[in-house]
This record gives sequence, structure tokens and C-alpha cells, in this order.
Amino acid sequence: MKIHLITIGKPKLVYAKLGWDEYFGRLGHYHQLRVTQLADKYADDADKILAAAGSSYKVALAIDGQQFGSRELADFLQKRELAAQEVSFIIGGPEGLPEEVIAKADFRWSLGRLTLPHDLAMVNLLETLYRSSTIIAGHPYHK
Repeated sequence: MKIHLITIGKPKLVYAKLGWDEYFGRLGHYHQLRVTQLADKYADDADKILAAAGSSYKVALAIDGQQFGSRELADFLQKRELAAQEVSFIIGGPEGLPEEVIAKADFRWSLGRLTLPHDLAMVNLLETLYRSSTIIAGHPYHK
């Protein structure tokens, strides 16, 4: 499956850089990955964010989006894989995504109702995708 990770900014804190690198490497064993890390100055630029996603299936990370358990996310990923279309997971800056991006997304997904620091949310996105990918592959990581 082709996964495109679109973020505003890069992880800045040491633990987040390490976590991002760790889970990006792990996730790369299961999917074809690419990353677009837009500069912080584009956090409110819906056109720039949407242009980065192109014609892919757009998943906006939004606090009011649908929440998944790990197995439910695995099911979601498998359905998207069957569609054979690249999936872009779009995570905004510390203030979230512009409303226009959320409105034009194909799906809204929430990592949960807790407020997470931006760096931690980026790492959480990768770990969550990795965990669901191991479920699809039949590995015991999710236990």
C-alpha cells in the first residue's frame, strides 16, 4: 500500500525525532512510504496542504473525526489497500488543520479525545499505523 504522510513541521523534540525515525523505519517494512513535511508557515494554507495530497485518498487527522481501535484501523487500511489508491494521512500543526482541508478530506480520523503535543501526535500517528499493519500481517505486536 502507498502511504503519504503529510505533516506541518518536523518533530522538534529529541524523543519525537527518535520516535519518528523508529516507527517510520518499521512502517516502511509494510508499506511504500513518502513524506511531505511542510514548513510551519503553511499551517493555515489549505491550498498548499491539499496540493501536497494531490489526488490521493485524503485522511485528515481531526479531533472530531472517527476513532478506531487497532483492529478497526487495520480493517480500514485493508479496505483502502483494496482500492489501490495512495492514502495521505494529513496532520496539521499545533492548532490542527484548516477547516477547508477537513471539509475536502475523504475521511476524518481522530487519534482520540486527548490533546497531544504536536510532536507526540506525529509519533503516535506512525506507531498507530505500524501497530495496525502488524495486525494485518498476523504479527503479535498488538498484544
